[in-house]
Amino acid sequence: MRVSEIGLTLTEVAPGWSAEDVRAMTAASISIAPVLREMGFAFPPGKPPSKVYADGPSAIADLPDGATVFIDGFGGPGGMAHHLLVSLRDRGSRALTIVSNTAGIARVVSFGTPPGRTAIDHSVLVENGQVAKAIASFPVSPSVSRPSEFELAYRRGEVDLELVPQGTLAERLRAGGAGIEAFYTPTGAGTLIAEGKESRVINGREHILEHGLRADFALIRAWKADTRGNLVYRGTSRNFNAVMAPAAQGYRGRGRRDSATG
Repeated sequence: MRVSEIGLTLTEVAPGWSAEDVRAMTAASISIAPVLREMGFAFPPGKPPSKVYADGPSAIADLPDGATVFIDGFGGPGGMAHHLLVSLRDRGSRALTIVSNTAGIARVVSFGTPPGRTAIDHSVLVENGQVAKAIASFPVSPSVSRPSEFELAYRRGEVDLELVPQGTLAERLRAGGAGIEAFYTPTGAGTLIAEGKESRVINGREHILEHGLRADFALIRAWKADTRGNLVYRGTSRNFNAVMAPAAQGYRGRGRRDSATG
């Protein structure tokens, strides 16, 4: 359907349909294009391009300085794309804004980390001086005696922080992926979270305006992946992965290749 100043023009129809079939479905005035095409759903000839990269460095080779990056993870290492984090550290992209549930506490809390191992998390980017700002719900360690790398950098004035309640963070990510620019929520109203934000009373309760989140890249972890970029998550490691992927301009995910789809 083509929309112009003169109205609606039907330019193509589904296989087996006619222009009259389409007209019968709607009360709108529709003109018919001189050449009415039939939609084609066949795959183009040749092998479709693969979205599988050979390794982590190849996957993030185009991640520039100043990018906004979604990084999945909850509290421990589950759901976190460790190989991609190390690849990003080695690439050295700087002045990054990272968006995540934490800003790197898996290393200090050791939750879900095998004995004798050190968790790979956001800390590898922070200690390398690559992070300029974090948008997170739990940016600091739960233990005063074991501060995270981000917490230490924040105390030194080397990074900025935007604190977001966890449920609001999830909804801002979902909104970004759904094309919703902003929404109102009662969470944080009347607190420091609300400072500088628009507010209004809805059904007798104060709400604040929160904006959807978008990113240039998302580093996420999946259970399985196919050559077209479709991902399948497993168990609780799904956490923020599923809402981060559609809200990023480009996502890089690590997962076992699904042989059923190539």
